[in-house]
Amino acid sequence: MCPAVERSAPRDPPPATLARRGFALIYETLLLVAVLFAGALPFLIFTRQLETTDTRPLFQLYLLALCCVYFVWQWLHGGQTLPMKTWRLRLVTRGGAPLTLRHGIYRYVFALSGLALFGGGFLWALIDRERQFLHDRLAGTKIVIDERATMAAERP
Repeated sequence: MCPAVERSAPRDPPPATLARRGFALIYETLLLVAVLFAGALPFLIFTRQLETTDTRPLFQLYLLALCCVYFVWQWLHGGQTLPMKTWRLRLVTRGGAPLTLRHGIYRYVFALSGLALFGGGFLWALIDRERQFLHDRLAGTKIVIDERATMAAERP
């Protein structure tokens, strides 16, 4: 006789710890600096003949748009940036589904606002009962441990 195979409902992936998200954030910052340096080059070449005072606000908007495209594109295509893959994290909606464009843009805008408030959106996680960043709570998203990557790493 074969033992009965127990079938269980798929369980939600565990939420990512604050420490793991913090280390991924440090790595994300380093990678983002490189992306911004490389992305700034075309703008600077194109506007090198113009007055710096005229192009400064445009340059700042360009860099913000570049960051938005980088993050939202990554989140919509797999729910992970490179640092999130490294730390085995994945961004999903509160219900566990992949992000939509609306979720991605909201999360970016809320994160940018929280960062502009001296990092208050990130510090919010210290007092939040579920340890979520404020922008995740407002955008309806959460960062979870990517069990697919964890299981793949544990296979012999």
